[in-house]
This record gives sequence, structure tokens and C-alpha cells, in this order.
Amino acid sequence: MKLHQFIAFAAVIFPALLIAAEPSYDPLRAGAAGSAVELKFTDAKRGRELPVLVYLPAGAAKAAPVVLFSHGLGGARSGSAFLGKHWSARGYAAVFLQHPGSDDGVWKDAPAAGRMAKLKAAASAENFTLRSQDVVAVLDHLSLWQKESGHALAGRLDVERVGMSGHSFGAVTTQAVGGQSLPLVGAKFADTRIRAAVAMSHSPPRRGDVAAAFGAVKIPWMLMTGTKDDSIIADFSPADRAKVFDALPPGGKYELVLHNAEHSAFTERSLPADKEPRNANHHRVILALSTAFFDAHLRSDAQAKAWLEGDGPRSVMEKNDTLRKK
Repeated sequence: MKLHQFIAFAAVIFPALLIAAEPSYDPLRAGAAGSAVELKFTDAKRGRELPVLVYLPAGAAKAAPVVLFSHGLGGARSGSAFLGKHWSARGYAAVFLQHPGSDDGVWKDAPAAGRMAKLKAAASAENFTLRSQDVVAVLDHLSLWQKESGHALAGRLDVERVGMSGHSFGAVTTQAVGGQSLPLVGAKFADTRIRAAVAMSHSPPRRGDVAAAFGAVKIPWMLMTGTKDDSIIADFSPADRAKVFDALPPGGKYELVLHNAEHSAFTERSLPADKEPRNANHHRVILALSTAFFDAHLRSDAQAKAWLEGDGPRSVMEKNDTLRKK
């Protein structure tokens, strides 16, 4: 082979080899573990102290996209740590909120026989409003910490790329700040800084038209639930949760339904009403799909979007799990 022929051959074959050698997109592939920072601040407007737990990516200090997480009723910022650890290992700053009045302080000191009554009382319209305002306050404060010289979060947060997530009461919170219409509440909680939302064990409104509540959502949403995701507090069934996806407008909307997953599948601990054995693959699916979703919509990652829209989800989902898209 003459020199000019070899050069022409190499120009074709070597790039092809490099492309073939590149690893395919894998939302479960994680980097080194990062660090966790516990912080508190007082929202001056309401005189309300808010604790947060921030999982930061490892490596050189640089601004990372932000994913907020709102815990369920009776939970805490330390809950669902499997999410925060994975998201941070994927390069996100995962900010886990704690909501006083609907956190673990509701039940910890109550007699066992009275805990359910305490929890039901805490699932109030007042706490719903406080939670939604908490998200706004945390976002405001993250912007301040990002610019504060010497602060643990200084220069670490990309507050232009923000995702929101939550479980149960945290999913309701996510829906509110992520664009759900709330005419019966008489207030608007949507925050335009949030660019994508993942709601786990989401809920339709207790009253009012479902289509009116969700028909004008403007940002991408991913809903996650299970075929046995019942709620003993709000009395919602899997069929009720399916109405939310049906009402959403098309464009970046997804609904994952995990087979035999109960309400606790999105947490790290069982609940008293659980009947099914925990399935370790549920967490794999939750991590994979939520990561791909945030990669696609916060990072504009074309490979992540192709994985999500193609056969990628089936590579981690079990046979009877389902994923609807529109």
C-alpha cells in the first residue's frame, strides 16, 4: 500500500475505531463518591429555619447542575440517600430539603398509637403551602451561597440548571413548584428556575378537574409509581395516580410504573402497611431513569435522551414494569 493510500485508509478506519471504542451511555455508571454537607438557614420572610443536606460531586470544585429533593410526610433530609449519593456521583449537586411541620418531628415523640393521627393532621393545606414556599426559599439561598466567598457551596452550584424531585408529599410539592395549576388553593407556586421535575408517588388534586390541574405544565416531567402504590394517608390508588400522566400535555412527559412496587419502594425503609417483599431492582430502575431524564433535560445530553426514548429503559426494567411516554 502506497503512503497516500494508507493515509486515506487511516482517516476512515481510525475514527471508526475510536467511535466503536467509546462506551455507550449508561445512567448507572457512577463516578467517585462525593461529600455531604449539612446546612441550616432561616428564611427571613417567614422566620422559618430550614435544614438541608447537600450531596456534592467529587473532584475539582466547579459549578454542577442542581437537583432538589423533597421528602415525604414524616420524612427528613437524610431519607432516600441512595438518590442523593448516585446523583452526586453523576455530577449533580443534590440538595435534600427538610420541611418542619411535616417532617419526622411530627411522629418521633408521639405514642405509637397516636402517630397515624399526627401524620394525617400534618398532611394539611397549610403544610403544603409551607413546603412549596420552602423550595423557593432554598433556591434563593442556594444562589446566595453560590456567590459567598469561603462558603462550602461557593462556586459549586449551577443555579441556571435546576431539577426538582420528591416522594409522596414531596411529589405533591414537586408538582406545585413544577407547574401544576392550583385554582382551588388560590395561589401560584410554580418556580420558573426549575427546568425538569421527577415526582415519585405523585397525586391528582383532591378536588377539581385533573385536566385543568396538569394541562398547562410547561416543563418536562417524569412520574414514578407502582402497581401497588396505595396511600393510607391521602387514600390515593394506582389508578388515581395514572390520571396525572393522562392529563399532562405532550412533550418530555414520562410515567414509570414498577410492578408490585408499594409506596415505600422509593425510600430506603419499609412502611407498616407493606405486604410485598422489597425488590432491589426497583432502585436500579429509579436511579437509571431519573438520571437519564435529568441528563437529557438539564444537560441537554443527546445520548441520554436517545437512551430514554429508545430501548434503554427496558435494559434495566423488569418484564412487567411499564413506561409511557409522550
